[in-house]
Amino acid sequence: MAFDLAAAARQEMIERGFEPEPPEAALRQARELRPAEPDGLEDLTGLTWSSIDNDDSRDLDQIEWAERTADGIRVLVGVADVDALVERGTPIDMHAERETTTVYAGVSTFPMLPERLSTDLTSLNENETRAAIAIEMVVRGDGEIVSSRVFRALVRNRAQLTYNGVGAWLEGSAAPAKVAASKELEAQLRLQNEAAHVLREARARMGALTFDRQELQAVVEDGRVKGIAARRANRASRLIEDFMIGANEVMARTLRAGGITAIRRVVKAPERWARIVELAQRYGEALPPQPDAAALNAFLVARKRADPDHYPDVSLAVLKLMGPGEYVAARPGGPQDGHFGLAAQDYTHSTAPNRRFADLVTQRLLKALILRGGQPYSDEELTAIARECTLKEDAARKVQRDMTKRIAALAVEDRIGETFAAVVTGVTPKGVFVRVTDPPVEGRLMRGEHGLDVGDRIRVELLAADPARGFIDFGKV
Repeated sequence: MAFDLAAAARQEMIERGFEPEPPEAALRQARELRPAEPDGLEDLTGLTWSSIDNDDSRDLDQIEWAERTADGIRVLVGVADVDALVERGTPIDMHAERETTTVYAGVSTFPMLPERLSTDLTSLNENETRAAIAIEMVVRGDGEIVSSRVFRALVRNRAQLTYNGVGAWLEGSAAPAKVAASKELEAQLRLQNEAAHVLREARARMGALTFDRQELQAVVEDGRVKGIAARRANRASRLIEDFMIGANEVMARTLRAGGITAIRRVVKAPERWARIVELAQRYGEALPPQPDAAALNAFLVARKRADPDHYPDVSLAVLKLMGPGEYVAARPGGPQDGHFGLAAQDYTHSTAPNRRFADLVTQRLLKALILRGGQPYSDEELTAIARECTLKEDAARKVQRDMTKRIAALAVEDRIGETFAAVVTGVTPKGVFVRVTDPPVEGRLMRGEHGLDVGDRIRVELLAADPARGFIDFGKV
């Protein structure tokens, strides 16, 4: 009998403290909701907005538009106004506050909001008019954001596009059908790509880190896992990433200038910096003794240029040694932790309110600032929300990790005895973990693990694969 991945994902959610299905009260509220009224919103429906996301995405949080001006490229990011339909204290809001995040578990998605909202009423779907929070930034030729504002708007997505289609086109392949059919849309995307490039270059000069992240996805045929593939960033995904980083910086600065307590997304300086220094020394590079984002990024860029085939191993090792980010409540005039990886002092999460509760809270804080209403949350409430969002994000990461292992175990269970090149990705009290690049799977080293550390490259033999437990066991060759 085939292993039931969907049932395993649901059980994993429960064990990690999630509620896989919204309560009936939240579902009933979702059924009764109607589209938000457009009163008082700036009408931007005439612009050629577009969205770029994964091929299978149905919860569209943001759309983009740009124009060239005398001061630079004016970029608008429209973010779904979830707060317009989800009032605080309602059943949907309470469920979202408990879950805090949508969990993508490989074969199953567990949305934070009922699907009638996240994939319909609050999703910026193609050819649908929606309420949005518009984040405007004018990007100068050197990548500096010279002016910005945040306001409420009415928008209409003219083209739902994908990373694979737009990315391949920007890198020289044929244009997707929607782009080929519209010169205006083509010009839009090229201008957006130009703005994103200068934003990225400016962040690189400030010391933002250059990683080669990859997402794993199951290759499914006739309902059965046949393999596992790596999905890497391309120009389209980097374009969206650059715009989202800029929009989140603008939002953070807007809230700070308003003098209100807000939730920040921070990544502190790596505690295992000494190990990163040691890793760089293996490649003949010297990093300073204290954490230095610019120096680390220079090392990463040099390694990618010198050895692009093995750069993902170095990138992954540094990511593991940096540690995860966290949410904090930042008070006016108090200490402001920044984002080490992005070299950003002001940073929040605001561009995915269909998927993250912290972003929905940020919307409410922003609206209170714009409308000069009372603050919707006390400092103590924001601190508690930030703590819970961090905890649930960690739990979601574990769900995704364990389900990826189960999918990977199914994909390699017929390859016992084969050998593979691997890199050490974790050294914990529970054991030593390695990642194989082809196929892209991770497992525990059961033989020859002593004396190894993160970043070491070794060759391993596949000893066992157990989909039920998500175990993949390797032995050092």
